[in-house]
Amino acid sequence: MDNQNTALNTKKKASFTGSLGFVLAAAGSAVGLGNIWRFPYLAAKHGGGLFILVYIILALTFGFALLTTDIAIGRKTGKSALQAYGALSKKWGFLGALSFIVPAIILTYYSVVGGWITKYAADYIINDTSVMAKDGYFTSFITSNISPIVFTFIFLAVTAVIVFFGVEKGIEKFSKFVMPGLLVLIIGIAIFSLTLSHTENGVTRNGLDGLARYFVPDFSKVTLSSFFQLLLDATGQLFYSLSVAMGIMITYGSYVKKDVNLSKSVSQIEIFDTAVAILSGLMIVPTVFIFSGEAGLENSGAGLMFVALPKVFEAMGVIGKYVGITFFIMVIFAALTSSVSIMETIVASCMGFFKTTRKKTSLIIAAIFATASVVICLGYNVLYFELTLPNGAVGQLLDVMDYLSNSVLMPIISLLTCILIGWILKPKSIIEEMEVGGVRFKKKTLYIAIVKYIAPVMLALILAQALGITNLLLK
Repeated sequence: MDNQNTALNTKKKASFTGSLGFVLAAAGSAVGLGNIWRFPYLAAKHGGGLFILVYIILALTFGFALLTTDIAIGRKTGKSALQAYGALSKKWGFLGALSFIVPAIILTYYSVVGGWITKYAADYIINDTSVMAKDGYFTSFITSNISPIVFTFIFLAVTAVIVFFGVEKGIEKFSKFVMPGLLVLIIGIAIFSLTLSHTENGVTRNGLDGLARYFVPDFSKVTLSSFFQLLLDATGQLFYSLSVAMGIMITYGSYVKKDVNLSKSVSQIEIFDTAVAILSGLMIVPTVFIFSGEAGLENSGAGLMFVALPKVFEAMGVIGKYVGITFFIMVIFAALTSSVSIMETIVASCMGFFKTTRKKTSLIIAAIFATASVVICLGYNVLYFELTLPNGAVGQLLDVMDYLSNSVLMPIISLLTCILIGWILKPKSIIEEMEVGGVRFKKKTLYIAIVKYIAPVMLALILAQALGITNLLLK
């Protein structure tokens, strides 16, 4: 029995070596596919500069409060999300279960999308750019029976290996290598995009035109209704981008030592995440606009990355192949940092609940989600169906899973967390953790106002949007 307790205590001592390792790992979790393709699309959709301005303001307020809460809960309790809420209040332990369900749902389809990216990276290394730029190429790939599963397994296997080696030797070491590299690649492609020009039907568009399309606010179509939609989209993007309400930041927070300045770390994570999002837009929006005009920017979601950009790379000529290789390798990095944090959250929760070792748990979790990801892959062929979601979107199995996790469960978890911290336990429960070691929490007043009043309202609006209620009001 003593040996067992010793082993368990050893597991609990797993931690990041310092603030840098924590910040890079947490920023890696936050920086994912949403930054690479969703942020650029939303910025283009909502008039560029206006969306960026609103997003930055929200990051410094709304995002700051949610991120602070999750990380502080993790370090305060020293437990993964599954057990952290119960440690704060037994009556609110159910939030831990909800927080466990979210990453479990997300990993099933995130691995599939990661497989798509891996496939495209391999294609750009092997084939000419014209192959991926063909109409129907992406659809042909995802609807095939075998290829998507193979590449999903490859992506999931790499994720599992990193988690298998633990916090310091796996996650932290990987993040310290990948995150600086990711930032360099994004900056490099962003600068390169501004040197491009393209003439079509007698009209020439260059880097300055693309830059203006991205940064200069377009107020010509702004109405009260459209601004409200912009606000909801920016809030939703920030909400998903920061990896809150998924148990990830709580789990990572539990690995942070008491001598780390949490307030400073939260600011650094936000700056890194926001910078990558804005730079991703600078990398993608001008490039797509230069070669495809407004029509190219109309592609959203997977369409922007897997349909519009390959056509852009083909239009670049010989250099397009190398830009394509660099781009998709960069996106693999971004996807892996997020998938690692998602799997780590699940593994950490299961280790604490079942009292199992990291290596055994990692292997079992990898096997379970490999099986689940096959089902998602088959959702594009054998198990294909179409369903109209409450928010008006039409989707199949992957879209339904994404809707349930991101649009419904995550807002609910964050809303209930704000109620717990803001009104039941009171904000001082978080403020005390932020001020451990005599650190001054400068944004104390702002935090109290947001967690008690502003965040609950914003989260309720996001949930209303997901359930289709705001669509009815905006008509």
